[in-house]
Amino acid sequence: MKIRFLGAARVVTGSCYHLSTGGMQILVDCGMYQGKNSDETNRRPFAFNPEEIDYLLLTHAHLDHSGLVPKLVMDGFKGRIITTPGTADLVEIMLYDSAHIQEMDAIWMTKKALRTGKGTAVEPLYREEDVKAAVSLIDRSAYGVIHDLGEGLKYRFFDAGHILGSGSLELWYPGPQGEKKIVFSGDVGKNDNFIIQDPQHVKEADYVLVESTYGNRFHKSPEESINELADAIKDTLRRKGNILIPAFAVGRTQDLLYILNKLVKEGRLPRIDVYVDSPLADKATHIYLSHPEYFDTDASGLFKLGGSDGMRIHFTKTVEESQALNKIKSGAIIIAGSGMCEGGRIRHHFKHNLWRPECSIIFSGFQVRGTLGRYIIDGAKTARILGEEIAIRARVYTIGGFSAHADQKGLIEWLSTFSQDPEVFIVHGEETVSLEFEAVVREKLGLKTYVPHKGEELDI
Repeated sequence: MKIRFLGAARVVTGSCYHLSTGGMQILVDCGMYQGKNSDETNRRPFAFNPEEIDYLLLTHAHLDHSGLVPKLVMDGFKGRIITTPGTADLVEIMLYDSAHIQEMDAIWMTKKALRTGKGTAVEPLYREEDVKAAVSLIDRSAYGVIHDLGEGLKYRFFDAGHILGSGSLELWYPGPQGEKKIVFSGDVGKNDNFIIQDPQHVKEADYVLVESTYGNRFHKSPEESINELADAIKDTLRRKGNILIPAFAVGRTQDLLYILNKLVKEGRLPRIDVYVDSPLADKATHIYLSHPEYFDTDASGLFKLGGSDGMRIHFTKTVEESQALNKIKSGAIIIAGSGMCEGGRIRHHFKHNLWRPECSIIFSGFQVRGTLGRYIIDGAKTARILGEEIAIRARVYTIGGFSAHADQKGLIEWLSTFSQDPEVFIVHGEETVSLEFEAVVREKLGLKTYVPHKGEELDI
């Protein structure tokens, strides 16, 4: 078996691994790059012929793992896309949303180029018709079931505990001295998740690819993070400002809604108005509600929207409803995408609130280098937003305990359950973080490790 590390190698985004053995070629994930120069990177030709790929195995729906699937199909892929039922439902709405953004951005950039007389029409990365073609290729595979792909290849998903339907992947393949197994962690969730069940573990593997997003950090406990969130909200309400929360539409938004509703029901927050300004988050939340089989015991009874004793929740349906939020000067919690502030409606709310010292921004997830979110967290005094330089006077809170990723302790725990000593490839992390995590894995677990470079090919 040969494996090429085509994405999420010494960077966080763009997850993509190309496997070839005998006459079979398989991809694990086909994700977008996010951050600086990402559009240019995403438009580059694939490092393989999409027509020759037999299967694409998707670990979960986040765009840094699935966002280039329509481009893959557009460029000739005709195989099958295999993922869990939860991921299949989420990835469909996410890819249609991504295509819509691509098309709208292309129209805007084309108008801008033609007005200056220095450019030509800009084509979107892919269109909704490409998403439709991709969705038609999806097969659903439940957790825990081994399936045969042919030529001695078998696979099985198990719960990664990251977002709804997220899976780690076991892949068996023939080796020169008998059957071998490689495990792809996908994104590993933390224990004590707010809604979905904790990550599962497997005991045997010859090789493991493990993510390292938070490989050099330790999360606060869930209760500490919830207390910090409640304090930030109460302080902002006292200052008569608004609370802005950039959040991924899938995963983070649902966790936040669950937590906020719980805080109101427990009397730890007043009966607040929460505005979810994301049509995608609206759809994703209803998909979550349709899959209670993925919930842990507590969430099964508590993840319900609103109610007479819960928060007042409002999903914006139109652009006009979104714009109307900018007339609210105090008392509103606005959750909007994108999670790293690279696009979406959160930028419009920044324009109207970022310069107001009575307001607050709460970052509840990882911000990749080169993104607007990271720029603000790193202490910028101003930011260029929608063509205008905006002062940053709102209070900025970073609450890492809400991350859907395991921290260093959680990742070490996940790796420590393998009964034999697999060789570990450390991926999906900023280079310094992956290297630091590598040293910890060697010290604590004594495993053979390697941090691959992008494009590197290895025999396993």
